[in-house]
Amino acid sequence: MNYEIDNTDIQLLNLLMKDSNTPYTDLAQKLHVSAGTVHVRMKRLTQYGIAATPQLQVDYPKLGYDITAFIGVYLNKSDMYDSVVTALKKINEIVSCHYTTGNYSLFLKIICRDTQHLRTVLETTQKIEGINRTETLISLEESFVRPFTLALKK
Repeated sequence: MNYEIDNTDIQLLNLLMKDSNTPYTDLAQKLHVSAGTVHVRMKRLTQYGIAATPQLQVDYPKLGYDITAFIGVYLNKSDMYDSVVTALKKINEIVSCHYTTGNYSLFLKIICRDTQHLRTVLETTQKIEGINRTETLISLEESFVRPFTLALKK
């Protein structure tokens, strides 16, 4: 089952990606529709898996997690992908995992308290069967994060 989104849906998603706490009444006003229309559209967008429940954004350094790093993972063989990803999901510090083209098979983002914590996570990751080697990049600063703005249909 597919749901064909229209420009109102796109505008609704763009507004919510900027601030997911915006009340439906405010969204309705901005889109020149009723709050009921916003509610029905959001229910439908969620039902079809287009929109998901918003996540709380946390300032990790303020909680003592001072290191964000990225790990490029080289797999022994590409058919090890599923088992490696299953094992990676068990490591709490890994917050995202991407299957990529280019040098790495997988690209991970991790959050750690300090360099010792980072070392522990790296050692745990490198012991997973199917991982040949890894390369680590430590982020010095996250310059910006922003939602992707959807283009309106013509």
